[in-house]
Amino acid sequence: MTYCLAMSLDAGMVFVSDSRTNAGVDNVGRFEKMKVYERAGERVIVVLSAGNLSVTQNALGLLDHQAGRDPNQLSLWNAKSMFEAAGLLGNAMREVERRDGDYMRQNRIDPSASFLLGGQVAGEAPRLFMIYAEGNYIESSRETNYFQIGEIKYGKPIIDRVLTPRTSLRDAVKCAMVSFDSTMRSNISVGPPIDVLVLEAGNLKVSMRQRLDEGDPYLTQIRAAWSEGLKQLFVGLPVPPWYDELAARQQAMQAQQ
Repeated sequence: MTYCLAMSLDAGMVFVSDSRTNAGVDNVGRFEKMKVYERAGERVIVVLSAGNLSVTQNALGLLDHQAGRDPNQLSLWNAKSMFEAAGLLGNAMREVERRDGDYMRQNRIDPSASFLLGGQVAGEAPRLFMIYAEGNYIESSRETNYFQIGEIKYGKPIIDRVLTPRTSLRDAVKCAMVSFDSTMRSNISVGPPIDVLVLEAGNLKVSMRQRLDEGDPYLTQIRAAWSEGLKQLFVGLPVPPWYDELAARQQAMQAQQ
């Protein structure tokens, strides 16, 4: 399992992914889940992947192989829009499913996988897509301006409370780090290294890319500050008024006895 998150904001985009593929007491695998297609001044396309590792690697490998064999063939390097790029990746997913899906299921291997694809091609605004296992896809909007794939449930609440299209890139990165910390705390199948990429709208080149390894000082700081802040907030929450009434009645009954 893994966790990938992409945010689409007025100021640009934030992409974050972990690198863990399986976990156990003595079995941990790590593979980078973020792939970047960048030609400064022309395009930045970021792909995050989750699910069956062989399926996602084969889908991306198929696109790269086709592009390398014939530079004139439509690829992520020459797609004229992000919509066209999403269609290419969806088609590659279908091709891998057609070729390998039945064999995997016969051997009780789940072939499901998914992608987040976002970025900007010169001539259009930044765009973000979620591509499903079947090869179909949806695009983000102002009402739904982030997508998650993989182990999504633990890191979702903080994003829903904090993120809006107007959120700054700096605050979006902080929100993403808390989301990942919450996920890693509750699920051992998600873990470092954590890859972070920031793309400023209109910049057409990667603005910042960072890898946070196990024990990274910032990850440690976020974990400690968030945990302590939650504890303090919890202690300060008001007591339900009906609970005080119940306690008073119980004390009165005890006094009568």
